[in-house]
Amino acid sequence: MRFLRTRLLSAALAAVLPFAATAQDADRATLVSDQLEIAGDSQLIATGNVEVFYQGYRLRASRVVYDQTGDRLVIDGPITMTDASGDTLILASAADLSADMTEGILDSARLVLNQQLQLASSRMMRVAGRYTALDRVVASSCKVCASSPVPLWEIRARRVVHDEVERQLYFDHAQFRVAGVPVFYIPRLRMPDPTLERARGFLSPTIRTTSDLGFGIKVPYFIPIGTSRDLTLAPYITSKGARSVDLRYRQAFSSGWIELNGALSRDDLMPGDTRGYLKAIGYFNLPDSFILSFSGITTTDPAYLLDYGITDADRLDSRIELSRTRRNGFFSARIISFQTLRDTETAATLPSLMTDVTFHRRFSLGPLGGEGGLRLQSHSHLRSSSDPLDGNGDGIADGRDVSRLSARIDWRRSFILPAGIEASLLGEAQADAYTIGQDAIYAGEYTRGHTTAGIELRWPLVKTTTAGATHVIEPVVQLVWSSRSRANIPNEDSTLVEFDENSLFSLDRFPGADAVEKGARLNLGVTWTRYDPDGWSTAVTLGRVLRERDYGQFGTASGLDGRNSDWLLAATAEWQSGLVVTGRMVFDDSFSLSKGEVRLTLGRERLGVSTSALWAEADLTENRPDRTREFRYDARWRMTDAWTLTTSGSYDFEAERGTLAGLGLEFRNECVAVDLSLSRRFTTSTSVTPTTSFDLSVDLIGFGGGKTAGPSRRCY
Repeated sequence: MRFLRTRLLSAALAAVLPFAATAQDADRATLVSDQLEIAGDSQLIATGNVEVFYQGYRLRASRVVYDQTGDRLVIDGPITMTDASGDTLILASAADLSADMTEGILDSARLVLNQQLQLASSRMMRVAGRYTALDRVVASSCKVCASSPVPLWEIRARRVVHDEVERQLYFDHAQFRVAGVPVFYIPRLRMPDPTLERARGFLSPTIRTTSDLGFGIKVPYFIPIGTSRDLTLAPYITSKGARSVDLRYRQAFSSGWIELNGALSRDDLMPGDTRGYLKAIGYFNLPDSFILSFSGITTTDPAYLLDYGITDADRLDSRIELSRTRRNGFFSARIISFQTLRDTETAATLPSLMTDVTFHRRFSLGPLGGEGGLRLQSHSHLRSSSDPLDGNGDGIADGRDVSRLSARIDWRRSFILPAGIEASLLGEAQADAYTIGQDAIYAGEYTRGHTTAGIELRWPLVKTTTAGATHVIEPVVQLVWSSRSRANIPNEDSTLVEFDENSLFSLDRFPGADAVEKGARLNLGVTWTRYDPDGWSTAVTLGRVLRERDYGQFGTASGLDGRNSDWLLAATAEWQSGLVVTGRMVFDDSFSLSKGEVRLTLGRERLGVSTSALWAEADLTENRPDRTREFRYDARWRMTDAWTLTTSGSYDFEAERGTLAGLGLEFRNECVAVDLSLSRRFTTSTSVTPTTSFDLSVDLIGFGGGKTAGPSRRCY
């Protein structure tokens, strides 16, 4: 019956109530109501659950009177009107509008933008279908309850104009209040509405206080440049005389994007010097599935990035890379540059420029069976120093330059033997050509061939208990033989070797190409895994490497030195609650520990924890003159729906002091986001000093496309 009534009333409206005389059929209004009455020759009266649809607008009211003589609508509330996008909602008690609803007056009105910002006024005027003017306005995105009618923050203004086209709000005689208390007065104020993500103007300021720079405030100013570019300037002034400006430039392209960040500063930490940094990143999708990416960073002095809270990195990595990844192949060509900020390193003696080209392809071997791989690679690194001697005592000639060409093929084929034993045949062959310059000992050209062959046996044993738990025990035996090259090549890229459950059965445990594992060896290990029906699981791996002969390739702390390696014990436990505990230990026959780590992570909705405890013996081959005993943690606790506490820290047990500590507190609800953080850096060197930093930022949610809203407060 309601559908039939709608069609009949629409027909009557088309004959009696054309809102716009020049409108096409598609622009005619549709009206739905419980009752329709035609009074005289010029009035149409609709009452009871009235709905009007016109050019995307949707109006609901209890009574609508259309006067054809004045071409106007007189509406009794409660009134609800939305636009075509659904971003604008108008509520009112009564209205007098033009027939197309683009002009008129609404009484006791409220304007809601993007379901966030609410503007309540005694009177609202619609002008030219573009502007909405409100008198005696209270604006806020905070939820108001009967028990606490004062919002957390509000803006009171004599008049507010909303420009629907420019998506801007203009306030006259605005007064900002917090918890009902006036804080400051602004005669004229322009702010973007919640639907506009890129608007010229000031962004939320940040307060940053450090023991080195003093109290400071940073006020970003955003400048859009067309639809695909923007620039943000952020002046930063401190009480100890620092003057700085941050810059960020972003540009989007049809195939990618770039972003430039930088800053220029003058302060009393380095009087008379202009300090700063520059960082660039970019990413582009090229034809034929290629990807071009780059990132680069440089700074004027070693302490700048730490002093201004940009990053705590002590080596800066800049690179550009062209790559492509496919199901059975990978290609990469990259150039990398390093800048060191460490007091113990000299830039001239470090590889300042590196180039790498890698081609990797996987394929099946047809009648031979199994899977094969081909890798071609070129590498070079250059030092700016030209000294062929080791002047700084690090074991490397200060000016050593290295270039290398490598080709490697590998093969693996597996078989299933009786009793469920899985047997695999393994093979690998590699050829290298080196050119070494500016080195008094190793200068010259070298070639090296290296082959490896092996057989692997795995015997997975599975048992399910009456309680539903599944146990899997898998002993693994791997016999490997590798050739013994006599090439005298210095090792620069394989000094740090990790002995863990992933590398236990590797054909070569060196991470780079300069060193290769030699001789015959037997890799032994057993893994026990338990899967519980309640959703938790645990796994334990115990293994060792037995060698025919000790070639002295590994450092003492690696756990792989000697004829027989140390024992490796690794364990992992996971629960459905999100708790994961992982531990690894490398120890000898007398249970003396050479390396170890324990990690605990917990990822839940309200609680997140990540901790790690690391210890390792001193080993000069791994560039670690002192042993390591360190503990780190990061934690997040969502105390309530609105409050979140974060904390982090690290402690060096060897030096018996903390190295870093941080504490953060965040409050976020439907109308405001407050971030407060306190951090302390305890470490010191000739270029940086221990520093305490305090940061505070406040964002009013509801203006522009800023931070997302948090949970709304509850009314009782």
